[in-house]
Amino acid sequence: MTGITATTLADGRELIYFDDGATARPRTAATTTDHRPLPERGEPGQVRFDALTDEWVAVAAHRQARTHLPPADQCPICPTTPNNPSEIPAPDYDVVVFENRFPSLGPAVGHVPSTPAWGTTGPAYGRCEVVAFTPEHTGSFSGLSEARARTVVEAWAHRTEALSKLPGIRQVFPFENRGADIGVTLHHPHGQIYAYPYVTPRATAIGAAARKFYDGSDGRQTLTGSLLRAEREDGSRMVMEGENFSAYVPFAARWPLEIHLVPHRQVPDLAALSGEERDELAHVYLDLLKRLDALYPTPTPYISAWHQAPLDDLLRPASYLHLQLTSPRRAADKLKFLAGSEAAMGAFINDTTPESVAERLRAVVVPASAHSPAATSPAPLGALPEGAHA
Repeated sequence: MTGITATTLADGRELIYFDDGATARPRTAATTTDHRPLPERGEPGQVRFDALTDEWVAVAAHRQARTHLPPADQCPICPTTPNNPSEIPAPDYDVVVFENRFPSLGPAVGHVPSTPAWGTTGPAYGRCEVVAFTPEHTGSFSGLSEARARTVVEAWAHRTEALSKLPGIRQVFPFENRGADIGVTLHHPHGQIYAYPYVTPRATAIGAAARKFYDGSDGRQTLTGSLLRAEREDGSRMVMEGENFSAYVPFAARWPLEIHLVPHRQVPDLAALSGEERDELAHVYLDLLKRLDALYPTPTPYISAWHQAPLDDLLRPASYLHLQLTSPRRAADKLKFLAGSEAAMGAFINDTTPESVAERLRAVVVPASAHSPAATSPAPLGALPEGAHA
């Protein structure tokens, strides 16, 4: 259980405190009121239709002025102090979600034009939120306690459900960029949630493949579920198996480090997970991040991307929640850059083998405090649990 307290910032943006445990901390106006003289929020940026690829592109020139790697005493997502009136008015917190002051999408919500062509533009409707994982300025998600990670899972689920109900929203995407090599603009451990007014190109491609497979099985099987079953039966790329989740390096991994974390039953999004599944997710996700960081002497940059079912009547029935955890790190001192083949053609060339990466991740010894019976490195690989939807 998680305590939840909602409030607003000085410019009207929504902010929500998520507290570890069932009871929210006592919060008074004296400790949660934002006293900063903030300017009024601007209008949304713009989306433009790319007729060549049948895709929408957001134009957000106002983001050039956003905060970039400030010193610790000026961090905008540390708790407020007399010398640093930050985005979070309280002097302490567990997890906080708030609307981004420099959003790529929003703050207004609505629908993009339904029949776009060359030259079509529209407001960049949507919502962009920041998820602060901890009041501590240093560290990373992998250093959180399991209880705190569980609170973050609850925040993701809560926001997924709320954002999915906003007018015009077609896809909700929680993610984390970790590390300067990925391009983060704040050192403080945090993630983001984007609520798009369109289905993104990657989700469209995944959704189309999933729907084709689903229709080919007369709606009896899902593509992601069948891939999970195949990977578990093969075993060579498995990283861990739990009661409700399993993780593996995919057969055709694009990135030097790539791990997919998949629930054993088909659910569309994080909001649809049961309490038991959310409990295990907090554990196995921490385990994966610790394994990733243990591969090299220094922390590994990564993108943690939660693929949730689009809010689309055609794609949603065949879609299946899963995490894609990727890193461009191909050696202790080398990164993979997306150059000609990848950036221009979308044709990836991987510098590692998925089997060797999985073997290295399995071999990592995670500290004993992080272990529980909920998840283990794969022992004998068995069938999916009874009732799992493949």
